[in-house]
Amino acid sequence: MTGRRNAALVAAGILLSRLAGLVREVAIARYLGVGAAVDAFRAALRIPNLLQNLLGEGVLSASFIPVYSRLLGDDEEEAGRVAGAVAGLLAALAGTLALIGVVLARPITVALTPGFEGDRLDLTVTLTRIMFPGVGLLVLSAWCLGILNSHRRFFLSYVAPVLWNGAQIAVLVALGVRGWGNRDLAVALAWGAFAGGGLQLAVQLPAVRRLAGRVRVSLRTDLPGVRTAVRQFLPVVAGRGVVQLSAYVDLLLASLLAVGAVSAIGFAQVFYLLPISLFGMSVAAAELPELSQRADDAGEVRRRLQDGLARISFYVLPCTAIYLVAGDLVVGALLQTGEFGAADTRLVWLVLAGFSVGLLATTASRLLQSSLYAMGDARTPARVAALRVVLAAAVGVVLMFQLDRVTIDGAGFDVGDLPAALEPLPRSVRDDPDQLRLGAVGLAVAAGTMAWLELVLLRRRVVALVGPVQLGGGVLGRSAVAAGVAAAVAALLRQLVLDLPTIPAALLALVPAALVYLVMASALGLAEAAALTRPLRRFGSRG
Repeated sequence: MTGRRNAALVAAGILLSRLAGLVREVAIARYLGVGAAVDAFRAALRIPNLLQNLLGEGVLSASFIPVYSRLLGDDEEEAGRVAGAVAGLLAALAGTLALIGVVLARPITVALTPGFEGDRLDLTVTLTRIMFPGVGLLVLSAWCLGILNSHRRFFLSYVAPVLWNGAQIAVLVALGVRGWGNRDLAVALAWGAFAGGGLQLAVQLPAVRRLAGRVRVSLRTDLPGVRTAVRQFLPVVAGRGVVQLSAYVDLLLASLLAVGAVSAIGFAQVFYLLPISLFGMSVAAAELPELSQRADDAGEVRRRLQDGLARISFYVLPCTAIYLVAGDLVVGALLQTGEFGAADTRLVWLVLAGFSVGLLATTASRLLQSSLYAMGDARTPARVAALRVVLAAAVGVVLMFQLDRVTIDGAGFDVGDLPAALEPLPRSVRDDPDQLRLGAVGLAVAAGTMAWLELVLLRRRVVALVGPVQLGGGVLGRSAVAAGVAAAVAALLRQLVLDLPTIPAALLALVPAALVYLVMASALGLAEAAALTRPLRRFGSRG
């Protein structure tokens, strides 16, 4: 019950932050649409995010939380010294890398986005210089998350990104309504991201001080806990580095596609990452401190994994089904306004569908990775991620250049000739802002497919350490049946509401489908469905 409650707190914080992120994406779509300015912003945000993703939340969760959690139970004073040393070392490393990023922004941008030229390249460089220091603040915010999670305070650290998103929303709305141009709005948005990073860090510091006392920041490396964290840190960084390499390979490849590919991938990932964060990250984050303290008990680890995987499959499978058969209703309801048109909606939906092929695998892998980190195995996730990246890039290159020959508008597709091609379209064709193409879908399909390979290999290692662990925690079949019925309902209703405005259409199709899923899941005896419907049954019995 504790694990479920902690996961619910993480999920609640993530839900609020993701909702704020959706509002930010709505504002970006309204005032900037799909085009060169958003391409530049997405690329510029991705480039300095290397710091956050390599040094931040995922790495600290895997390397710092297990060490700090164990020390809290044995020697709180030593735990405080280790926390201060980790904070100092992290700040020094992040600050140095941020400075390098500001100075070398142009060559870094050129290397990572070789398809960008002219004004789009110049704008990306400018935005990268603005956002690099702000991402350094987010790295320190992740240190706060490690402290709070170790003390079983899960909500604040996951809701804090609301401030990061809120600062960007405020800038966009305040300046967008005044009619600022796309370039100036993109620059202002970057400054909003920088300010939001400071706010996200500041809101967590008082709680950290209350829980951890007066942590004295230092650069000590002689403490046993620090040495253990560093030993874990390096292979985890390698693993996260491989994951980030995947993101940068995608960015590099997408820069070779038609204008709008980078921004379409960014919009699609907002929806794709929502269930991963809510139902994968929440379970994995809540379980990591518990698994770390019980790592020597294989039976308990296996039981917690089974329970977590069952929860993940229950929530993720219906999301996958909806994204595949009616994702255009989801995208259209939230983004189709202002500069974001019907053709943009269809493109983002198809990219989202490609990613969604691997949605369950990616989400379940989060929990399996946490279990391996808790048991001291940080190398297996790194090796598996490296294999996935290589294969996804190879498949993605083949698919993306073929699909970039397919154009899309609000009504349908123009396939034309699809010659076997492993090279970009001519620049004059790629840079046409009035012609959206499907190259980004190829990258998404490759990523989604290879996520299953990663899950299979991670599960094999976990089984070797703790014994049999079922995909879906033993409820995969029943969850899939319920999700399939809900998908059929959504697909049927979608055909009936396509001519309605986007928001009513989404509500009329998706709400009934969600209710059908819940009823079917309850009838099939799924525990999560019973927990969700229990208040309704109690209310009915009292009536």
